[in-house]
Amino acid sequence: MPDPADLYELRPGAESGGGTAMLVVLDGYVDAGAVGRQAAEALFAESSAEEVAVFDLDRLLDYRSRRPVMTFVENAFTDYNPPRLALYRLHDAEGTPFLLLHGLEPDHEWEGFVAAVRGLVERLGVDLTVGVQGIPMAVPHTRPVTATAHATRPELVTGHEPWLGRVQVPAGAAALLEYRLGEAGLDATGFAVHVPSYLAQSEYPRAAIAALDYVSGATGLVLPVTRLEESARETDAQIAEQVEESDEVQGVVGDLERQYDEFMSAREGLGAQRLLGGDESALPTAEELGDELERYLADRERGAEG
Repeated sequence: MPDPADLYELRPGAESGGGTAMLVVLDGYVDAGAVGRQAAEALFAESSAEEVAVFDLDRLLDYRSRRPVMTFVENAFTDYNPPRLALYRLHDAEGTPFLLLHGLEPDHEWEGFVAAVRGLVERLGVDLTVGVQGIPMAVPHTRPVTATAHATRPELVTGHEPWLGRVQVPAGAAALLEYRLGEAGLDATGFAVHVPSYLAQSEYPRAAIAALDYVSGATGLVLPVTRLEESARETDAQIAEQVEESDEVQGVVGDLERQYDEFMSAREGLGAQRLLGGDESALPTAEELGDELERYLADRERGAEG
């Protein structure tokens, strides 16, 4: 079997002061509201990033499915922007070091990639691995941002009530990493932040802020959200303006608010399991509510382009 360590190149000084927490943000799977991307950009903007290990994407990536960008000027190619997947060392607002695994999700050799990351976790003394992403959910933007928390041990998600029962979902490399780390007795957790389904295709900074807050709660890191707060205020104002302009959209959001409030009320009074096992046929589905608002926003966008 090939050595998983052959998949990456370790940089000089990689094993000095790496930090005990590692965040995982991979681009290529579900990330509604660009939650993971915005969170990673906020971290890079506030801290100098030092490469710890760089992965060999020539082995891991299908270039034809996710083609890199090149620049062409008049009669020549003048620049090439190669894809990246690397482990970085950053520092939080108090100077505490932590690691960030960031870049394109591998297309090939998932087991080898996961084994390589596990080796880095053990080699660098990582105590907790934390993943973040956004998932579309039938929730309104007018309520607090929630998340589905998951972990290799129940103790790691104490205080986070489950939102779902038993479901089967398409696998992602980050999810497989968490699963394999758990099999090896290593701690890993993750937060799938709930993004309103009608905002899933847009940047939603409010959810990215929530993602970093969840990570801070799990790791004790003091992570920056100031820039995201500024973006969130602008985005919130734009959403409010769009909702205000249409009675139809207000009705959709109102239905989502009632559904959310009924769910939370029943969850607190009866327990999530009973609610999820009950009769929800009278409630509108995410598709029914989200599609109507998405059509409205798409019509607005086409009108602006016209």
